[in-house]
Amino acid sequence: MKENLEQLVTYLIGIGHEAEYLEFKENFDKEKVGETISAIANSCAVLDREVGYIIFGVKDKTFEIVGTHFNVNTTKEGNMPIENWLQQFLEPKADVLFNECIINGKRIVVLKIHPAIDRPISFRKKEWIRIGEVTRALSDLPEKEKQIWNNHKNRNYEKSIVLENLQESDVLNILDYDKYFQITKQKLPSETKKFLEKMSQDSLVIKQDADTYKVTFLGAILFARNIQDIKKVSRKTIRVIKYVGNNKVKRENDKDGTKGYAIGFEGLIEYINTLLPSNEEIKKALRVETKTYPEVAIREFVANALIHQDFSIDGTGPMIEIFDNRIEITNPGIPLIDIDRFIDHPPRSRNENLASIMRRFGFCEESGSGIDRALVNIELFQLPAPKFETYDNFTRVTLFAPLSLNRMTDEDKIRACYQHCVLKYLTKTERMTNTSLRYRLGISESNYPAASKIIRMTLDKGIIREAEKAKEYIPWWA
Repeated sequence: MKENLEQLVTYLIGIGHEAEYLEFKENFDKEKVGETISAIANSCAVLDREVGYIIFGVKDKTFEIVGTHFNVNTTKEGNMPIENWLQQFLEPKADVLFNECIINGKRIVVLKIHPAIDRPISFRKKEWIRIGEVTRALSDLPEKEKQIWNNHKNRNYEKSIVLENLQESDVLNILDYDKYFQITKQKLPSETKKFLEKMSQDSLVIKQDADTYKVTFLGAILFARNIQDIKKVSRKTIRVIKYVGNNKVKRENDKDGTKGYAIGFEGLIEYINTLLPSNEEIKKALRVETKTYPEVAIREFVANALIHQDFSIDGTGPMIEIFDNRIEITNPGIPLIDIDRFIDHPPRSRNENLASIMRRFGFCEESGSGIDRALVNIELFQLPAPKFETYDNFTRVTLFAPLSLNRMTDEDKIRACYQHCVLKYLTKTERMTNTSLRYRLGISESNYPAASKIIRMTLDKGIIREAEKAKEYIPWWA
């Protein structure tokens, strides 16, 4: 959206003083401007501000609009455009933007400066920072320097800005505010301004300078009417592919989602269910269709793929691939906990705000109980145990269609034994036994040696151990 510079300058003048992120100048001094760019970029990083400003053409004491002779298009140092000259001495390169406007017949130049990201920005090999209205050497303030270095490690994609300089009506066209109020079970306010006040409480939008608004990554990824229209989140759409058979040779359906995760989640689950195979049972002379996979498991694993993905990995988003004999649910990034502890460990996400909102909206379970409940339902359906895998830059959960015991590999049997053992342990009152494992895997009572063999293989792997009571078993970490 094109920014209203006159509105912005009027707002900044109205602050009534310079600040860590704001400086007024009448004209251009290249050395001072280079130092100030470094100082404001570093200050914005410390303050967690999205942007700072140098305004040329305004007196710094009286804030009178006097205009400036500085013209970024014609000002050169030697034969070099002034912006290029500044950047050659800024390390790393600063994210800056020059714009100009006419206010009261006076020429005004607005320099927008974005924060340093992963390290301080220096000018002529010296780093600067603002303290109030004063520019100081960053080396004099080691705690602030340390804070900037830590910013990259703690970078929060959810709070990053994907759109800015939006009018109220722009935001309401981009984000589905009606769905937001439905999902949060809040009454729709009578004033449109109240819509944005409510949404700002969940960090979906931020009111910025000059009564305009920013949309955060979190707001866009959850409530965008069309994610693909927003460049910074467009590659994070959810892709669903249905293949013919058990390999990737032929695709039956291939569809990318368009809606934000929150407003599109129920539709996504419904769409996945339409693609899944089903079984027909005869009950009292009526033909009843039952799904191959429990919906609670589909919901939980899809929600987890959305929540726990690593947004810093460019060019890819969550993907659900459906085969005749399995479903693969993949998300970018590796998990923050060991995959063998998915069942019992409280959830940890690099996207805590997203996770919190998705749980609050009821799309997945709180306190780690969701995966437990999904696995309990998989056991009730007597499906093979899901497989959790992690690779260099992605995580995958595979759900399997029904498979008889004699067609399962030893790996399948050991995985089922371990997960069953964990679920029993988490009840606090039960333990896995030969009998419970036989029931889990549909092994007849007369064939108890088959269950004993699976338990022995799992013991040999070192992932379960004998409990204090004979012929009972608990996970290795218990």
